[in-house]
Amino acid sequence: MKIYSIHDPEFVPYGKVLEGYDAACLLKAMETIPLPESGVAYEPSIPVLEATCVYGPLQNNAYGGMPVQIGMCWGRNTKLNCLEYHRDSEVNIGTVDFILLLAKQDEIVDGVLDTAKVKAFRVPAGIAVEVYATTLHYAPCHVNEGDGFRVAVVLPRGTNTAAPGAQPLNEEDKWLTARNKWLLAHPESAEAAQGAHIGLKGENIDISNDI
Repeated sequence: MKIYSIHDPEFVPYGKVLEGYDAACLLKAMETIPLPESGVAYEPSIPVLEATCVYGPLQNNAYGGMPVQIGMCWGRNTKLNCLEYHRDSEVNIGTVDFILLLAKQDEIVDGVLDTAKVKAFRVPAGIAVEVYATTLHYAPCHVNEGDGFRVAVVLPRGTNTAAPGAQPLNEEDKWLTARNKWLLAHPESAEAAQGAHIGLKGENIDISNDI
């Protein structure tokens, strides 16, 4: 699979680099959190990260004053498994280079997305990158297995917490697996086995031979 850079023109439909943010304090705090022994961990809100100096600029500048949370996704991963989206952009910042597997909402047809539509993008360490609300994404992938990845995940406060439990009004409502989180699962994924909407068809992409 070809791995593009977020600085390539191919990234333009999916997101953009956010300039002017000094994330050194955030990266230092992230590095204090050990990697899991295997797999991937995620926490939507981590107080030690939200106490860093970049929290204010991310909330007041990147999100225009909306309340935000800073969580983290960290571990080791090379597979797609699922894609999700929110009603808002997500900002990611990594302590090391990492790779995002991305697609677009308008590529979903009858509740299903063909994984042949997915593109891979490498994000340099320390860069704040906005992933648009219309961009499908999921757990990052590592570039080096030994290093794994630690990626800050900035979202409107409350995102990825317990689902509201509302009565579904349409098909899309059935994809809601957490607050402000709509999920499309690949049939081979653990999420599908747990009852998530099977919304991906084709190969469950694994970039282990491409990095």
